[in-house]
Amino acid sequence: MSLNVGVIGAGRIGKLHVDNLRLVPDILVKSVSDIVVDHLELWAKDKQIKVLTSDYRQILNDPEIDAVFICSPTNTHAGMIMEAAAAGKHIFCEKPVSFSLKETEAALSAAEKAEVKLQVGFNRRFDPNFRKIRSLVQDGAVGAPHVLRITSRDPQPPGVDYIKTSGGLFMDMMIHDFDMARYIMGSEVVEVSAYGAVLVDPSIGEAGDIDTAIVSLKFANGALGVIDNSRQAVYGYDQRLEVFGSNGAAQAENNRPTNVEVSTAESVSKDKPLHFFLERYTQAYIDEVSEFAEAILYDKPVVCSGFDGLQAQRIAKAAKKSLETGVPVLLDQVSRQAAI
Repeated sequence: MSLNVGVIGAGRIGKLHVDNLRLVPDILVKSVSDIVVDHLELWAKDKQIKVLTSDYRQILNDPEIDAVFICSPTNTHAGMIMEAAAAGKHIFCEKPVSFSLKETEAALSAAEKAEVKLQVGFNRRFDPNFRKIRSLVQDGAVGAPHVLRITSRDPQPPGVDYIKTSGGLFMDMMIHDFDMARYIMGSEVVEVSAYGAVLVDPSIGEAGDIDTAIVSLKFANGALGVIDNSRQAVYGYDQRLEVFGSNGAAQAENNRPTNVEVSTAESVSKDKPLHFFLERYTQAYIDEVSEFAEAILYDKPVVCSGFDGLQAQRIAKAAKKSLETGVPVLLDQVSRQAAI
């Protein structure tokens, strides 16, 4: 068995998925679409892509295509999911599904009605370190979870033009951590409190966003969580996680080029963290597309469902509301859809 795949959107993440899809034996990347394709011709030829088009519907209308990867701007995701579902294609969609909860719910409903697989691109679920901690929590190795701590800091902020269309720090950056919180704890978030500031780049504040944030979470199982984000960590890509429970704790530290530590009379030193997400999550990106293929070929549940995407989006909305109002926000206040 094999899958023919079409990729919609050939920016950085779309090209990354093409490279990773080509590593999976059961997948053939047949088609790629982008708004402008002239500059992609040599790239597509090198990747042995048969069809390069500026019209994504050419991919959806191709009966040979089994699944599509939606890597276009966020404001196009929900509509494309609904079109792909109507065409009977399985769907991998980059996060977030949309900026609107109503649009996301409509997209999820369309995929469910069409009985196609829908996976959302929260790649950190596939990181071996974080998967190990999830297993430890599920197996009771740390006892009843009491506190979750997540640190996520980028090495440098994106450009202001990106900030203006990103949906904000909570929807663009911390949404990964909101998904990770649910994934690790195995419990829904029920309340959110958010604090934010502009401490890195004043132009980010002028664009209406923040670059530094702390969010506190309450879970349905009684546990507590805290997430801190910054758009700039001068020492590299800072990605750490800890679960503290009744029987102990489990931590995932930063990945580094080597684990060598040098001790001298002057100092103790080791390598900086890997510089950015492409290096840090290389294997996670490969595993998420490989397991998406397995879910389709062997009719297995996807690891990160459309509902998971919706819940992370709801938490992001709650964080923004808490930041604006200065008070905690209950998740049930954010959407009509009840938590699982």
